[in-house]
Amino acid sequence: MTQMKIAVAGASGRMGRMLIEAIRNASDAELAGALDVAGAPGLGADASGFLGQDSGVLITDKLEQGLANADYLIDFTRPEGTLKHMEYCAAHGIKMIVGTTGFDEAGKAAIAAAAEKTAIVFAPNMSVGVNVTMKLLELAAKSFAEGYDIEIIEAHHRHKVDAPSGTALQMGEVVARALGRDLKEVGVFAREGVTGERDPSSIGFATIRGGDIVGDHTVLFAGIGERIEISHKSSSRVTYAHGSLRAARFLAGRDSGLYDMQDVLGLR
Repeated sequence: MTQMKIAVAGASGRMGRMLIEAIRNASDAELAGALDVAGAPGLGADASGFLGQDSGVLITDKLEQGLANADYLIDFTRPEGTLKHMEYCAAHGIKMIVGTTGFDEAGKAAIAAAAEKTAIVFAPNMSVGVNVTMKLLELAAKSFAEGYDIEIIEAHHRHKVDAPSGTALQMGEVVARALGRDLKEVGVFAREGVTGERDPSSIGFATIRGGDIVGDHTVLFAGIGERIEISHKSSSRVTYAHGSLRAARFLAGRDSGLYDMQDVLGLR
């Protein structure tokens, strides 16, 4: 069996450690590199030391060192770091699985450009369950096109730095597209004071931040006499790690192109 040689960005963080553990437990994957930012407390340590194991892979802030033996990089860090990693990966033919959120339009354009040189799966949420939920939302939105108000509520831990979450925005985009609307025109991201009656074409967002919530998302279709809620709740980041490995397997044999988890799961 061919082993996928995978490096992990943000290796000292919570998601990074979850990815490392998943890679170490996968029969078809090998931990080939571990990256973190300069000054990170884990630099120089064995990447799987937190598991009580010796992988022989040391966490480094040097791209050349951390990616020297890797064919894939899984990155759940920050936009500025991910784009720096992506530039290097595109130049060296290293495939990427990107779960980072918070990219602006220029960042998304840079990802599309990099995908012309290497294969990339870019998704704001790598969970298989979340991406099946996206398909359910597409079907629901088409049925509730008239007479239903749509609101998206998301909750995450206190350390999350962007809002709404990338997953919530993707849910909004899926619903808007199914309804023939543009989320940039109909999205409502804040309400305060006298706002007037709700525009029936709008898609509202509400954000909650607190504690150690891994990630909860609910899309509410509120009609007259009934309301329908489609929810996904994450209790562990392990779902993102397993989805990332599934995405890596999907990229095997692909040299370039930009994909998302709908492609990986065959839901197109």
